[in-house]
Amino acid sequence: MIAVKDIAYVRYQATDLDTMEAFLLDFGLHRAARTDQALYMRACGEAHHVHITERGKCNRILGFGLLSQSADDLDNLGEHLGLPVENNPEPGGGRRVRLTDPAGFIVDVIHGQATLPHLPHREPMQMNPASGRSRLGKVIRLKPQPSNIMRLGHVALLVPDFRKCFEFYRDVLGFRASDSYYAGPPENMIGAFAHCGLGANYTDHHTVALIAAPDGVARLDHSAFEVLDLDDVMQGGEYLKSHGHTHAWGVGRHIQGSQLFDYWRDPFGNKVEHWTDGDLVNDDTPVGHAPISNDAFSQWGPPLLPEFFK
Repeated sequence: MIAVKDIAYVRYQATDLDTMEAFLLDFGLHRAARTDQALYMRACGEAHHVHITERGKCNRILGFGLLSQSADDLDNLGEHLGLPVENNPEPGGGRRVRLTDPAGFIVDVIHGQATLPHLPHREPMQMNPASGRSRLGKVIRLKPQPSNIMRLGHVALLVPDFRKCFEFYRDVLGFRASDSYYAGPPENMIGAFAHCGLGANYTDHHTVALIAAPDGVARLDHSAFEVLDLDDVMQGGEYLKSHGHTHAWGVGRHIQGSQLFDYWRDPFGNKVEHWTDGDLVNDDTPVGHAPISNDAFSQWGPPLLPEFFK
C-alpha cells in the first residue's frame, strides 16, 4: 500500500516515570519533553523523541511509531484502512494514522513531526587495523559516560500469528524481508528481519523483526538504539554496569544484520539494545533463509542463556 521510510519511536507503559527516566539517562537518551502522564526521550539525532513512556497501572509495551515518506502516503494509508488522519496530540506534533497490527501492537504512522537540533557528541573513533591505518599521531582517551545514542534503529516483535503479521507489514506498510528463519522444513518460515521497502535506496537491514511467539503471546522482545562505534558500545556498557543496571547479553556480533550488540534491561524488565556497524540493504539484496536455533543469533559473543528470552 505504502512504504514507510524508518522507525520513529517506541512506546512503553510504566508505573514510575522517574525510575524510567533515570535509567534512560544512564542508557544514553535525553529528555525531550515530560508531562504528568508521559515521558519523551530523544537521541543525539534530529528526531524529536525516540522513546515514549506513558504512566500506567502496569508495566507493558504499547507499540511504536513509523515515519511516512509523505503527507500523500499518510492520506492514502488512512483511506485504505478506513482510519482518520489526525493531528498528533503529543509533543513534536505532525499528523498520524493510528492503527493496531494483527498482534495487537499500536502502530502510529506519522508525518511532519518537528525536528530538533543535533546534540553534541564526539566523532566516531578512527581505527588502526593491520592495513589501511589512518589514526596517525593521535591517541584515544575516553572518560566514563553513557553511550552516544544517535537514533532508534529497530524493534523485534514476538507475534502469535507470524504469517498474518508478516503479510500485514509487507502489504500495508511496504516492508521487505532481508533475512528469514525457518523451523523444520525450509518452507516453514517462522521469523523475518524486514527492511523498509525503498527500492534501490539502501536502508537498515531491519527496522521491524517478526518472530513467531513460542507461547502464542504477543510481546516486544527488544528495542534497539544505534550508537557511534564499538568504543561507544563498550563505554556505555561499563557506565551502565557501574550504576547497577541489569545486563542481558553481549557484547557480540549478530549474524543476520551483522550488528555489534549489547543488551540491557530497564528497571521494568524491558530489553534494550546498544548496537553499531549494521548491514545496509536494498530491495535487490539477496534474502537469506536459515534454520532457527540458539546458535543462529550471533557470530561471536557469550552464550545465549534461556533467561534472555523471558
